[in-house]
Amino acid sequence: MADDYDSPWKEAIERYFADFLLFYFPDAHAQVDWSAPPVFLDQELRSAMRDGEFGTRIVDKLVRVTRHGGETGWVYLHLEVQGSIQAEFAKRMFVYHCRLFERYDQPIASLALLADDQEGWRPETFAYDVFGCQLALRFPVAKLLDWAGSADRLSDSQNPFAIVTQAHLATRATRSDPQARYAAKWALVKTLYKYGWERQQVIDLFKILDWMMRLPKELDQQFKQDLPTLEGEMGKPYVTSIERLAIEEGMQQGMQQGRLAGEAHLLARLLARRFGEVPPWALSRLQAASEPELEAWGEALLSASSIETMFDPGRH
Repeated sequence: MADDYDSPWKEAIERYFADFLLFYFPDAHAQVDWSAPPVFLDQELRSAMRDGEFGTRIVDKLVRVTRHGGETGWVYLHLEVQGSIQAEFAKRMFVYHCRLFERYDQPIASLALLADDQEGWRPETFAYDVFGCQLALRFPVAKLLDWAGSADRLSDSQNPFAIVTQAHLATRATRSDPQARYAAKWALVKTLYKYGWERQQVIDLFKILDWMMRLPKELDQQFKQDLPTLEGEMGKPYVTSIERLAIEEGMQQGMQQGRLAGEAHLLARLLARRFGEVPPWALSRLQAASEPELEAWGEALLSASSIETMFDPGRH
């Protein structure tokens, strides 16, 4: 079965964004005024990322934050979680940095978390020098492999992303060994209970672990059966069978939403290639669309003479 990194990472970042910055980019975290809630701008980021030639990533986020002192007002933070080596990754960071700066005319902070499995790959600069014209972007990079072999250090941290980091590394390391993944998942769930976190936080992180560290059906059933024993040993029956069913239902819904978002993004790219820039009202309709609507619009695109007629084929 295919591992799913995208959905659990997206869930974890949106739920624990301050902890994300604190764990991977502490210098940036220290400069943010957390009394002003961060604002996620996914729709605006999709509009800026109109090209498909740069490939895929696990997660990309645009977040608006405030700096301490407020001397520069809002700062737009562009985050990429990249799951595999990509020759033009630094170029992509540069291109999106420039597009976002042009759009907002405000400082842009570009950050990259590398979640690949190649130790030597660490792109952090894009630059050129032509006829005395110099241009460069250097962006902070964190790499999950830097925490490989640091189980003791990670287990001592109460930051949620210590758990997420261990889960990601363990998922990659056990992609062909379900029994080893079962053991790693069991150990991480035990770790969840030792911190003294609030019940809801344990349930939320359990959902993320369960989502990322997927098991074959038989082992998953065994895990479900064994979980009450673990909770009894720990004296914290946080994830009951009823909640487990609710979690699984939420995971399925999240995966469905993720698939629809991907289809909407693809249709938006096709629209842009054929008609030019896609207006905000069209992007909004795509993002709110049902699966039948997306399918119908995809077929209508083949013969549509404009963006308007794609959404309303009877329009002239």
